[in-house]
Amino acid sequence: MPTPSHRGDTPPPRTGGSEAEVLRAFLDYLRASIAAKVDGAPEPQVRTAGVPSGTNLLGLLSHLTFVERATFLGEGVPDWQATFRAAPADSSADVVARYRETVERANEVLDGCADLGAPVPRPREDRPGPSARWALVHLIEETGRHAGHADILRELVDGATGR
Repeated sequence: MPTPSHRGDTPPPRTGGSEAEVLRAFLDYLRASIAAKVDGAPEPQVRTAGVPSGTNLLGLLSHLTFVERATFLGEGVPDWQATFRAAPADSSADVVARYRETVERANEVLDGCADLGAPVPRPREDRPGPSARWALVHLIEETGRHAGHADILRELVDGATGR
């Protein structure tokens, strides 16, 4: 069993009072938490299944990259199961960088969403987006769920705990 290490817990964000500020702050908090769980995890354990389903740290972050792209950028995903596998040639740094770049692009889209009830803009008008509110809540739920999985997997990999 790996020797436990503790990174320390980062408390939830304290934000302004608007709904958009609160939702975006919590999403960014969760995004940073899961990226930190993957960043620096050793090879090959970062891509080794920690549970019988095959779930691994790198696959979780790869999946969340696709979820961000689909939700905020309107990109199609032909095979959701395949999103849970990082390409063999991708290093942890590659997957983390791709995720962070996608988050940056998603935040640029969100910067243009003044009304949370309005649809997230899409590059193709024939595929309307969900409301910005729905998209934010969905990504908070999805990222939070997978950040919890990543907490457990990272502890199994090298004993690291904390957010």
